[in-house]
Amino acid sequence: MINYSTIKCFWLVVLLSSILLSTNESKAQSSFQKKTIDIGNNGMTISNFGTIGNPVIISNPDDVPSLEYPINSGIEHLFEGGLWIGATIGGQTVVSTASVDAASGYTTGAAGFEFSAPQGSTINQRSTLTSNDHYSPDAISHQDFIMDFTDANTIVPGTSILITDHTTPLNAGVHLESYAWNYSFADYFVILNYTITNNSTQTWDSVYLGMWTDLVVRNVNVATDNGSAFFSKGGVGYIDSLHALYAYDVNGDPGYTNSYGATQFLGLVWRNHFIHPANDSIIQSLGYPSPEVNANFWKYKTDDGFLGTYPSDDILKYGRLTTPLDFSNAAITNTFSSASNRTDLLSAGPLVEVLPGESFQYTIAVVCAAQLPASSLDAPEARTELNEHLGWAKRTYLGEDVNENGILDAGEDLNNNQALDRFILPEPPADPIVKMIPSEGAVDIYWDDAAENSIDPISKQKDFEGYRIYRSNAGDDLNVQTAGNLNQIAQWDKPGNNLGFNNGMEPIKLSSPKKFEGDNTSYTYHYRIEGLLSGWQYVFAITSFDEGNKQLNLQSLESSVTANTYRVFAGIEGKVYNTKKDSLKPGVYPNPYHVQAAWDGSNAQTRRICFYNLPVQCTITVYTSAGDVVTVLNHNENYKGEDAQWFSNYAGNVNDRVLSGGEHYWDILSESKQAVSQGIYLFSVKDLKTGIIKTGSFVIER
Repeated sequence: MINYSTIKCFWLVVLLSSILLSTNESKAQSSFQKKTIDIGNNGMTISNFGTIGNPVIISNPDDVPSLEYPINSGIEHLFEGGLWIGATIGGQTVVSTASVDAASGYTTGAAGFEFSAPQGSTINQRSTLTSNDHYSPDAISHQDFIMDFTDANTIVPGTSILITDHTTPLNAGVHLESYAWNYSFADYFVILNYTITNNSTQTWDSVYLGMWTDLVVRNVNVATDNGSAFFSKGGVGYIDSLHALYAYDVNGDPGYTNSYGATQFLGLVWRNHFIHPANDSIIQSLGYPSPEVNANFWKYKTDDGFLGTYPSDDILKYGRLTTPLDFSNAAITNTFSSASNRTDLLSAGPLVEVLPGESFQYTIAVVCAAQLPASSLDAPEARTELNEHLGWAKRTYLGEDVNENGILDAGEDLNNNQALDRFILPEPPADPIVKMIPSEGAVDIYWDDAAENSIDPISKQKDFEGYRIYRSNAGDDLNVQTAGNLNQIAQWDKPGNNLGFNNGMEPIKLSSPKKFEGDNTSYTYHYRIEGLLSGWQYVFAITSFDEGNKQLNLQSLESSVTANTYRVFAGIEGKVYNTKKDSLKPGVYPNPYHVQAAWDGSNAQTRRICFYNLPVQCTITVYTSAGDVVTVLNHNENYKGEDAQWFSNYAGNVNDRVLSGGEHYWDILSESKQAVSQGIYLFSVKDLKTGIIKTGSFVIER
């Protein structure tokens, strides 16, 4: 006889277990949090489980960047990376890792992903920019992210999921702060500043710190391969003088990458001592071993005769942390320029001991740069910009520590606070506040004069010199995804020195400051650019720059291009339909429309035509010649292309777009997002303020 009561209890248990598992998984997902550093010209994702990068980007190019440079280019430089900490405890070797060689990147409970955040903890944000929503006087950079994680958990917080093979944690508490800037001379690196605490009851001996990365340089917008084929196209290298390892694309996406991704060791601070090879003599004089920086590469999960054994356990991992590859062996280094699937480890140490409760700082930079020239691959001249960018990251970290000894020497205290301050950059003048007003065939550019009162924190002087305007060309619609593709078209600077044009500001200065309704800014300058073609995307940027300081060896610095980049679409301003008989008539361009117009994207979702002579608030209804409704578009004067996929793909952030107010783009798709057929189409435009309706027609040809 069937016991239905027993069966019911059985399925109730199954259901409750399922709900509990689902809840635990949900909690696991909620405790893992990631943020994207995007204030400058690169985009890097970081998590509160100690990982950097976003592995999903390879299969989903529309996801948040992993390590993209330049921003909006699709050129990625990192699959994933993470912190390694190695030590001996009572004679036992222990290494805790935030990320390791893994085909899918971070996976809840997977081996090698041994750090986690306390349940409910979040990533906090702050900024030194007073106009930023996260402004804080405690901020270090234009975009700080702050988080805490630990290797102490052997079960993923909020779940019952064991972290595979993680049975002997160091009980390390990690406080991470990331710093990034939007300055044009510092918008290509992110500094990761770790404060690590021994929260165990045992002393850590012979401590080494490392950053493991799977640096992969590919353009995810054009790459068509996946799996091992995606990862096996890169070359690598090491710059000993700057303590940086790097990767580049050999034959993955030639012509679509041409850049470097790198990690750089900046320093260890332990018991107020600066642990760095540059400070070797002082460290040795204190009786401590010489500081080391060790670079390692190995083929992904592979034992190799040249690059050595894949570090699959703590003993092998510690061996990699403490022993570099032999870079004097040409048989090894000659393999670096060949395309292969390698992962990387940059480590530093040793700290002779870290006592229970003791903390120290470990700081690295993640740096990107273009290859110069692009055709020379990894020749020394190709690394010119990489060396410059690594130099700026190092300079930023050193701050007041000019001679790299970790001591505040006479003349180094720039802010007179009697403390050695790091993470200090000279500052260019402030970003101008800009207003763009497009019209038919032109754009009027207004900006304020606040930059002229900027004081450099190092020279302590008002060193403003002038303004520059940059612009893309008509026809660059599909290519202008980065600020680096812009051309300088105008410059005004102070007269009476040997910098710039000495043409002064008078040609662009308004007779009296101008204000606009709903805008509190007083605009001092005006420049009008004519000859623009309606419908095309023009990218503009306005910067300020200073005169530099030869005595302090400071070059002329320019404010952020990316912070003041605008995507302008010249066109007719918004109208009002007053009577049915007025001469104002809505229209469409191009008309007739031929599929694959010059500004169209690569697929049916990235095409567009434009309705013009529109009221500031209206509805546009498109019909077939038989009178069937194809689509209805809602328009207002603040329209920025939100309803057309072309803008999402090719026109950057919606907040950077400036349209004229009297034009609206249609993606030539029906309400159900199906491509429409060729033929004659009718449309009506209803002015929602006056109720007047006007009509027109256009032709689609294929």
